[in-house]
Amino acid sequence: MDRAFVVAGLCYGAGMLQITDTVSLADWELTETFTRSQGPGGQNVNKVETAVELRFEAERSPHLSGPVKARLKKLAGRRWTLDGAILIRAEETRSQARNRELARERLVEMIRQALVAPKRRVATKPTYGSTLRRLKAKAVRGDVKAGRGRVEGDDD
Repeated sequence: MDRAFVVAGLCYGAGMLQITDTVSLADWELTETFTRSQGPGGQNVNKVETAVELRFEAERSPHLSGPVKARLKKLAGRRWTLDGAILIRAEETRSQARNRELARERLVEMIRQALVAPKRRVATKPTYGSTLRRLKAKAVRGDVKAGRGRVEGDDD
């Protein structure tokens, strides 16, 4: 029996988290821990663990290539741990299930951004006209500055 289902554009089930048509993450790469959430919630906030901390073992993931991992590390910033995992914490809502979805959505979005390779910059040469304009502007500026010196006159 296949228990895959789709929530908010994310495919769950079958032991995988679908990122794109070609990239998916295995269950062993993701770890979720639940803690008490901060903020409003009345007495409920003191007894229900609704905050989700999602841990993705990015460095060990066989589903991501080296360049993608490097871009992902840059995107993750301080969420990247020393052992190569990404920590994402979600505690916006009072529902544990919704916080779980939010954490997974953030991870998926981050990985999708890392999958897009940046375009290589093509070096170009300044045009002849722009070079002439730059040199003319430099000459004018130099004349202005040269005129700022001490005035020497025939004053006695």
